[in-house]
Amino acid sequence: MKELTERKNYLIQLIVSILLMIILMALPTGYEDAAIYTKSEKCQAIVLNTDESNVISSGLIQTGEQYCELEILNGKFNGEKTEGVNFLSGSLEKDKIFAKGDKADVVVSFSGDSGKITSVTMSDHFRIDKEIILAVLFVILLIAFAGKNGVFAVLSFVITVLMIWKVLTPCYLKGMNPIWIGIIIVTVLTAVIIFLVYGYDKRTVTAFSGSMLGIAMTAIMGILFTDMFKIHGAVMSYSETLLYSGYQNLNLTQIFTSGIFIGASGAMMDLSVDITSAVYEVIQKKPDMEWKEAAKSGMNVGRAAMGTMTTTLLLAYSGGYIALLMTFMAQGTPIQQIFNYKYVAAEILHTLVGSFGLVTVAPFTALVSGLMLTKNKG
Repeated sequence: MKELTERKNYLIQLIVSILLMIILMALPTGYEDAAIYTKSEKCQAIVLNTDESNVISSGLIQTGEQYCELEILNGKFNGEKTEGVNFLSGSLEKDKIFAKGDKADVVVSFSGDSGKITSVTMSDHFRIDKEIILAVLFVILLIAFAGKNGVFAVLSFVITVLMIWKVLTPCYLKGMNPIWIGIIIVTVLTAVIIFLVYGYDKRTVTAFSGSMLGIAMTAIMGILFTDMFKIHGAVMSYSETLLYSGYQNLNLTQIFTSGIFIGASGAMMDLSVDITSAVYEVIQKKPDMEWKEAAKSGMNVGRAAMGTMTTTLLLAYSGGYIALLMTFMAQGTPIQQIFNYKYVAAEILHTLVGSFGLVTVAPFTALVSGLMLTKNKG
């Protein structure tokens, strides 16, 4: 009977998650026709030959144009051979150099009257095929190791990506309040992901409740301290480019603040699930356990996990700023000035406010687990 119920729950979870994925995939963002190029087509091409005679090299910096002989691989001009130009601006971050045999993303401009190619601009190396291989390997490994939980982990991952791309991002672009939209999206994702892990039972409610308290605490602290730190949302990469693209009405600071609790929500969800699972397993072994004893066990698990979780947040947020820290050290910048620097202060804000949420999640989840999962209330 128990096995039949588990199969039924598994099927329901699978159907719900697949339906949700289909709905999100079909959901229009409203920006499908917002192409910045007209009379052009993005496609892939193979590099047959290169010409670097117009490339000016000065140490690591390269400027000028690299010309590439190309064969178009898809689209309107599939099979045609043409010449493409790769503009070099002298930025190591943005520039790329192509070699013979490389597969490239290109923008083909053509005449509306004759339909012939007028110019081809090299966008970047084509990487989608490698990304697909990496993703497939990850899915195979995850499912092989975790079984049905691995399947749900993959589904929850895809749903999260679709929610961010199909709902969160368009809502932000339309000028909706980033704080409230962020809270709504994180609430829905937390409920969906925990539902996929557990199904719907007391554990789901317990883990969800703990996660939401931490997210609420992180949102409040983020709003207060973003203002106190005088952090502007322009510290985010490409934020100024977004403003200059015609979206001057966006509140970048609120978007930055929402990113704090969205970024920390995964760790808080993970901690609440760990504590709930541990308390549940203990109660399964000792069904007559009182709620206070169960809550104490949950607190012990929370204490053990909290130290590594806060470090996880620190490493996750600061990993992209290694070059900045190396620059400070190479220039002999005083440590006090480093901590006061806007970008560093923003990362400190991310890490510490997220950690506040984790500290809140642990005791609350342990308490709710003890109360909801035990039969003996003492």
